Amino acid sequence: MTDLQGSLQIITTPSVLIYIFKGVAFTLVISVLAVVIGLVFGSLLAMLRNYCTSPKTRIFKWLSTAYIEIFRNTPLLLWIFIGVVFIPTPGIFNSKMFGLSSVEVGLMFKACVALVLFTSSVVAEIVRGGLNSVAQGQFEAGHSQGFSIVQVMIYIVLPQAYRAIIPTLLSQVITTIKDSSYLANVAVIELMSRVRRIMNAAGNYNGLGTVNVSDVFILFGLAALIYFIINFALSCVVRYMQKRTRQSNRPVVQTEMTEAVESA
Repeated sequence: MTDLQGSLQIITTPSVLIYIFKGVAFTLVISVLAVVIGLVFGSLLAMLRNYCTSPKTRIFKWLSTAYIEIFRNTPLLLWIFIGVVFIPTPGIFNSKMFGLSSVEVGLMFKACVALVLFTSSVVAEIVRGGLNSVAQGQFEAGHSQGFSIVQVMIYIVLPQAYRAIIPTLLSQVITTIKDSSYLANVAVIELMSRVRRIMNAAGNYNGLGTVNVSDVFILFGLAALIYFIINFALSCVVRYMQKRTRQSNRPVVQTEMTEAVESA
């Protein structure tokens, strides 16, 4: 009982809570940035894979396909370790920031780049599904109005594709938030790495001087609860948007069925 009280004392310490919730903020920022940047890069990959079918541009289709399949079918942790070894660090990330040493900032940058590269391959397939849902007639309508292929993509096709994949993108945000915990393996500033640091110093907070089993359950239980609250809230948003999408599509389907019956 004394051990449990000491463990609970850890998460009621204001400085510890502030430290943990700063990690939550960094987790959310890293995850959102990974999805946003991945959406830009993934959209380019999806368009190259979908539309570069002529003999002159087919090489871009092959390269984008190879990139997507290699990253999607290999573990994220593998790419984080590869990134830590091979990705160069820009000069701006060779200085202290966010309360980290220059070495830790460099590791954070490399790990985040690996997360973006991995996420972009997944987002590329999501965007490609959205592009495939856009009717071919949309391209013909754009060309009939004098739009170039770039204008057709920007003003007609991509907006419709993005609208169709919003729930799936939010689901990918949930996955990326969970995947960001892998970054703790290279000592960055997100939630899990901060929980691990507190765990290593738990003896300084529980009044016992040593790390106990109850410290593990309390600290990692708190981390699990935080992940659950964030991801469950996003899951509710996804389900709500999917429900709205089904309801908005239902009148269209009913109209098409009525027209078909009347014509018969």
